[in-house]
Amino acid sequence: MTDVADRHQWLSFEDPEEDRTWLFDLTFLLSRWTCIYGRGCPGIDSRPDIGCCSHGAYFSDESDRATVEAAVAALTPEQWQFAAVGRRQGIARRVAGGSWKTRVHRGGCILLNRAGFPAGAGCALHQAALQGGRRPMDLKPEVCWQVPLRRVDSVDEVGHVTSTVREWKRRDWDEGGREFHWWCIEEAQAFSGDETVLSTMAGELAALVGPAVYDLLLATLADHGEPSSTATTTVLPHPALRARSVV
Repeated sequence: MTDVADRHQWLSFEDPEEDRTWLFDLTFLLSRWTCIYGRGCPGIDSRPDIGCCSHGAYFSDESDRATVEAAVAALTPEQWQFAAVGRRQGIARRVAGGSWKTRVHRGGCILLNRAGFPAGAGCALHQAALQGGRRPMDLKPEVCWQVPLRRVDSVDEVGHVTSTVREWKRRDWDEGGREFHWWCIEEAQAFSGDETVLSTMAGELAALVGPAVYDLLLATLADHGEPSSTATTTVLPHPALRARSVV
C-alpha cells in the first residue's frame, strides 16, 4: 500500500497534435528539488565524491552513444581526468542483454573527475559544456541529464498513448535501486532550491516532452493559478518528507 504521506497531485491534458494524453507529477515539478552534488550529497554508494555516478550511465540508443562519444572526443586532458584511460580503452562497454553503458573506472563513471583534479570534481562533459557556453544536456548521456525526471509511455488496447512525466523512484532502477545507500528524491536536504523544478529544469522538460507541450503545460498551470516559480510562494518540499525536518 502506498504511504498516505507520499500522495502526489497530478495534472493531465490531451495533446493537440497526437492521440496522446500527458500526465505530469505536479507535486514534484513544483517542488524545490535541486542537485546537491558537492554540497552535501552522500552518494548512492556512500561516496560523496562519486554521487550518483557509481555504476556508469546506460545509453538509450546508438544515437545517444554517438552524441556522447563525439563530445568526449573534444575533451582535453585538462578537462578530463581519465582521458588517457578513456582514449585507450574507450568510454563505453557492452553489458548483458546487448546494452551499452559508460565504463566504470576507480569506482565511478570514467567521465567523472574526482576530488583533487585541478579542474574540479564533477562530470567532465558537464564542466566542458559550461566552459563552452553550452547546455550540459547537449553533451551528456540522456539518462544523466533527464534524472530526476522520468517519462514513461504506455499504450492501451486501442492505441492511445499516455505519457507520464514524474520523478525517478528507486523501483525504476530495478533491484539495484533497493541497494542505494541514499536516493536524493527521498531526502529532505535535496529539496532546498530557490526555484521549482519546473523552472530550473525547463530545458530538460522541453526536450523530454517537446517545446509545444512544455508551453502548453505552463499555460495550463497559469490557467489554474499555479506558479512557474516558487520564489515568493511557500510550497511543501515533497509529500513524502512532510514528517521530516527540511534543511
